[in-house]
Amino acid sequence: MKWAEHFCTITKHKLLVMKYCFSVGLYRQGLLHDLSKYTPTEFLVGAKYYQGTRSPNNAEKEEKGYSSSWLHHKGRNKHHFEYWLDYSGKKDPIFIGMKMPACYVVEMFLDRIAACKTYQKQNYTQKSPLLYYENSKAYHVMHPTSQKLLEKLLHILAEQGEKKALCYAKKTIKQERKQSLIKRKH
Repeated sequence: MKWAEHFCTITKHKLLVMKYCFSVGLYRQGLLHDLSKYTPTEFLVGAKYYQGTRSPNNAEKEEKGYSSSWLHHKGRNKHHFEYWLDYSGKKDPIFIGMKMPACYVVEMFLDRIAACKTYQKQNYTQKSPLLYYENSKAYHVMHPTSQKLLEKLLHILAEQGEKKALCYAKKTIKQERKQSLIKRKH
């Protein structure tokens, strides 16, 4: 029955991200968020390694040394900073993070809230996503602008609460859309 529990977990997560995306005006992203988790490549691995308290990708990585599910997932979902990695054209660093559109940084932020709520359940606090981020920050290869926005959102959440963080996210998306319209006109 692990497959049913996994299905419920990823669906709960997806619906939570969708709710958050809708609240900040990211309707299309909310609908499409994490659909690749339902493909055989990701779903079968998720069901096999399901534990309910953390991502099955971590368990697969511990056993095999890599996660086929994660490699598939990050290459298809623009809200993961790993999607935006590219060669630098230099020896050091070899890989760099490309600047992410703000709408995907916001979706990444919302994804982190939903993941923490899904896996931590009653132990979740508004500081949970920031603490999770800080635990792995040393391994991130992210464009400085994208990283700055993500960290700002995580700190607003941790220090001022969800309502303030969502308002800031919505404002950021509106500003990006406005700038995009101005660029198109010129």
